Amino acid sequence: MAVFIIVSFLQEEANIYQFSAVQGYYVSFREEYYRLFSSMFVHSGMMHIAMNMLSLYMVGRMVERIFGSLAFLSIYFLSGLFGSFLYMYMNISGSAVGASGAIFGIFGALAGFALVHRERMQNEFVQFMKDFGIILVINFFIGIVFPDIAMSAHVGGLLAGLIGGMIVAKNPKFLGVYILFSLIILFAVNSYLLSLYATMI
Repeated sequence: MAVFIIVSFLQEEANIYQFSAVQGYYVSFREEYYRLFSSMFVHSGMMHIAMNMLSLYMVGRMVERIFGSLAFLSIYFLSGLFGSFLYMYMNISGSAVGASGAIFGIFGALAGFALVHRERMQNEFVQFMKDFGIILVINFFIGIVFPDIAMSAHVGGLLAGLIGGMIVAKNPKFLGVYILFSLIILFAVNSYLLSLYATMI
């Protein structure tokens, strides 16, 4: 959390947004892959970082207890990457910052765990899915009210986290398989984006 806050305070002075935001042309065509990670630590303002840190505090600790630190970090960063790549595909010339894709992946992982263990959870599962649905609806309307929010990154992160959560909930030993196939898919998407930008130059 300290890293998020320090970077956000410094971003205006150092113009971090310009050099850290995820943008398809710079990531795929100019091979500035560091943006895929730096963009997760930069936010567009204090409200942006406050909302993300609150969500991470509320859900992140629970997911880390359930899955363990390694699986938590793997799902978190892979969800952030999937969110970024879906954003770059849906917004060819757009740029974005924030940890929302990764955080939505954490929400998705929790939903994946609940789906796998729904019979054991019974009434708790029903209540969880209701609360989860409310969270999704609220974020959907926030995305409508604030059009600058990268909804595609939210969706990409959510789906990646959901799949990762279900796989690890089934068997923690499958974490390596999830990581490997995720990286293969991301590499394929990056290759497609590279060919796409090459035709635009």
